Amino acid sequence: MASGDWATCEETGTRPQYRGPMAARDVRAQVDSLLLQLLRDLEELEGKRAALNARVEEGWLSLSKARYAMGAKSVGPLQYASRMEPQVCVYTSEAQDGLQKFWVVRASAQTPEEVGPREAALRRRKGLTRTPELESSPAPRDPLNWFGILVPHSLRHAQASFREGLQLAADMASLQIRIDWGRSQLRELQEKLKQLAPESA
Repeated sequence: MASGDWATCEETGTRPQYRGPMAARDVRAQVDSLLLQLLRDLEELEGKRAALNARVEEGWLSLSKARYAMGAKSVGPLQYASRMEPQVCVYTSEAQDGLQKFWVVRASAQTPEEVGPREAALRRRKGLTRTPELESSPAPRDPLNWFGILVPHSLRHAQASFREGLQLAADMASLQIRIDWGRSQLRELQEKLKQLAPESA
């Protein structure tokens, strides 16, 4: 190893730092690895974008079929509940690398702390009082029940398609954040490589 590959403590004011041809090769290896990861992420993002477009198209097509089968006025805003509750929630977290990630969590139909309707009715017959939490947090209803009990399969298929699309959108948002971070890291490595190029010449 050439002595010029190391900078002394007097030169840097800190611990010895590696420089020279081998440092440039290390940076090039990091650039290559980062480029490969970026290409994989971009390919995955493109695949999820195509899948999202397909799910949305399937959802609207199934919704049109449901309206044709049930009647246009039977599937519309007039059937919406007066009070809507979210069926899914989007959460964010920070991974070990500091990047933000999104994921979709379905709201449970009934939490363990809640009491089912049969048990609640039994308590009322026995004269037992219910807790305030049970009054303020009823189990969320399936939105398909707004349109009747026996809904066509096309309406259920539309709901499933849009749910899958929501999950894909969350995955795409996480991927886009990772891609933006990778691009910023790539620019930093390219600038570092420019600074090392004259030393390795």
